[in-house]
Amino acid sequence: MKDRPRPTGKTSGRISEQAVSTRVASSRRTRTQALALLLAAGLLSACSPDQGGGTPTGGTSETPTGSATASAQPSASPSADTETSVPAPAPEPSAAPTGPGQGNAELAIIITPAEGEPDTSYTLVCADGVPGPESVHPDADAACAALKENAGLLNAYSPGTAEACTQQFGGPQKATVTGVVDGVPVDAAFSRINGCEISAWDAAKDVLSVAGGA
Repeated sequence: MKDRPRPTGKTSGRISEQAVSTRVASSRRTRTQALALLLAAGLLSACSPDQGGGTPTGGTSETPTGSATASAQPSASPSADTETSVPAPAPEPSAAPTGPGQGNAELAIIITPAEGEPDTSYTLVCADGVPGPESVHPDADAACAALKENAGLLNAYSPGTAEACTQQFGGPQKATVTGVVDGVPVDAAFSRINGCEISAWDAAKDVLSVAGGA
């Protein structure tokens, strides 16, 4: 048998150089991959919320909350300081003072002779105790003179007073008088159902122009 040729020294040297080159290249690739991993890890760390990146936390939100939005809207209910207008009650007519007056009057007089019978209406207009042309009254001269002599002539009896009245019946007549005497409103009602009512009627008989009686 022939002996195989042994590798020469040059051949074994080239093989050793190739092995070294392969190991160097492999080492470089390993270092490159390690550097790439380190860079990737640094980028991920920089983007992490714990390092200040990403969406900020703990800051003031620019979106208004529900309570802030509700408080910005005006309330429909009035506040405690809001003024509201309430119409004042109409003043009750005040009684004219008893005694001589100016003799100025504008009155509407309605007489009811008895229940179920037709009413009789009068108009009395006085200026300084003298009847005006507008008056429609059986005795306007006496009525105006009586009002000038006593401006409180038409202050009718009030059932709420403590005055004791005799229980007597003076007749079925009734009367109402409305208007103004010397600038004071008048709204009086007269009847003859007891002694007090009869006295008030008799005092105003010149204006009522009815003596009354059963």
